[in-house]
Amino acid sequence: MNPMQRITGLLILEVRNSNPNGDPDRESDPRQRADGRGEISPVSFKRKVRDLIEDKTGSAWAELSKRFTPTLPAEEFEILESRGRDRVKLAKEAVEGTFAPKYWDARLFGATFLEKDKGSHIRTGVCQFGLGLSLAAVEVTRHTLTNKAGVEKDLDRGMAPLAFRVVQHGLYAMPFFVNPSTAHRSECTQRDVDLLLHALPYAYSNNLAMNRAGISPVHIHVLTHTNPLGSFNDFAAIDALTPKRKGSNPLAASVSLADYDFPDVSTALLPFAGKVTPRDLAL
Repeated sequence: MNPMQRITGLLILEVRNSNPNGDPDRESDPRQRADGRGEISPVSFKRKVRDLIEDKTGSAWAELSKRFTPTLPAEEFEILESRGRDRVKLAKEAVEGTFAPKYWDARLFGATFLEKDKGSHIRTGVCQFGLGLSLAAVEVTRHTLTNKAGVEKDLDRGMAPLAFRVVQHGLYAMPFFVNPSTAHRSECTQRDVDLLLHALPYAYSNNLAMNRAGISPVHIHVLTHTNPLGSFNDFAAIDALTPKRKGSNPLAASVSLADYDFPDVSTALLPFAGKVTPRDLAL
């Protein structure tokens, strides 16, 4: 097994007439902060990745697992955060030592399911995603949905007022980090990380929904450090690769990718020469 490598990553996601992350406190409006910029929570994005890996009968798992030699065994890549988990059973697995070898997302992201049972749970994972934040303000459109056949009794048609809530256009940047220093605690391996990297390009395209059909990664920057403890400043590299909004108003909502300046990767990473191995996993 190859030793785990430290990674600084940056997802650049384009959103077109879609809701990348609904806010339950605002009737599922796309998440926004006070300055109008949109947000995608780390939990929301990790859910998309988990869903890809959880469906062992789906085409995504079939394709991703066979990219490894030998093919990944399904029983070692179950998802802890699935519906209906039996916590008594989980506690028993933790005591028996079968917990970490079984749940891929626990090894990778960490878990606090068994916090009361000291010594039998994983608190901190190897991989952490940061907040996804749009590079400019986003404009939200709301429409009423109609249905020819009403759901309620005695109604021959149905309406859901302002139920379709989407961002017209936005470009979001979401950082992520792989920290080998905690791998021994969760029993995470480079194979676990590699599966995540293989899944990233398909997180949205293979998890489509009515109001989430237009989200696509423009870039998936993966910067591998030459030193397992870190060979460059994470923020400096992220800032160097983050696109900038054109024009005199950096917060003005965009209408297309043409409204942004994208850095040339080779030029942007010159200050990190000899310290990083870069890849872009976007399709």
